[in-house]
Amino acid sequence: MKVALIGLGMVSRTYADAIANSDRVTLGPVYARNPESRAAFLAAYPALQAVEAESVHAIADDPEVGFVIVTTPPDARLEIAAILGQAGKPILMEKPIERTLEAATEVVELCEDLGVPLGIVLQHRARPDFQNLATQMDALGPLIAAEVSVPWWRPQSYYDEPGRGSYERDGGGVLITQAIHILDLMLALTGSVAEVSAMCATSAFHSMETEDFVVAGLAFSNGAVGQLFASTASFPGTRETIAVHCRDGSARLEGGVLRLDWQDGRSETIGEAAASGSGADPMAFSSDRHRNVIEDFAQAIETGRAPMITGRSALEVHRLIAVIEAASQAGARLSVREV
Repeated sequence: MKVALIGLGMVSRTYADAIANSDRVTLGPVYARNPESRAAFLAAYPALQAVEAESVHAIADDPEVGFVIVTTPPDARLEIAAILGQAGKPILMEKPIERTLEAATEVVELCEDLGVPLGIVLQHRARPDFQNLATQMDALGPLIAAEVSVPWWRPQSYYDEPGRGSYERDGGGVLITQAIHILDLMLALTGSVAEVSAMCATSAFHSMETEDFVVAGLAFSNGAVGQLFASTASFPGTRETIAVHCRDGSARLEGGVLRLDWQDGRSETIGEAAASGSGADPMAFSSDRHRNVIEDFAQAIETGRAPMITGRSALEVHRLIAVIEAASQAGARLSVREV
């Protein structure tokens, strides 16, 4: 299946590598508003034999394009989704969906109303360690407590790019740009959050509009409790972790490795350590998970089933991020329903 790529920034390298290593998809037209970006991408990946598109409309009208991957900054997503959706083009979109929960919901509802498949690249759901743990949750018993830690690092040069870390372009800081992946995995394992108390702050490490440091207490709908720490001010940056403590055992995901400790004394370690972009180089990770998500989306279109990560399912993590931010601003414990 031929795919198009809109948005040729830093993350486009990962998508180029993923497509280059895929047996299911090939790359057709690519587009960015800056002609120099288009020329640079084509020069960097001649083996892909991609071609330059002059506009989003040109891609929408191309009958050979099976679906479109959108990796632009979040502030451009709604307009692009409308153009592609009205042309009936399925969309696979880099996270987040949009800058706010309201805007993300608008994108999802637009695609649903037009009957256009919308997938979101929350590629950590393709991690083997996560998928293994998901199958173990019933055996571990009812959830009692959860811990999430994203102790990452970004130098100031990362935030010096115009618009990065701003509400206008990105919609937020560490929560919506980095921690969104791990929060999405957490929700898939734990179920929904009912109440949140939180503090979001900007550390002295960074000059930026939005938050680079978050701590939160979580009360889950099933009665379990949890804690969240997320930062890009944790030099030099270490792997993110999710720990779930259940009646019959505990499990810990850390950078590709799953450790299971059962209450009866058994212990298991499954998987291998993998880079996640936790340090100064945000692209220091394999493109394998992106390839898995891309190929799954292609197969979903071919078979008519839902993709691995639908736009509707991705709204859950957007909703949690909105509540964490609101709880910090209010300085109070908030109900998810109220927000």
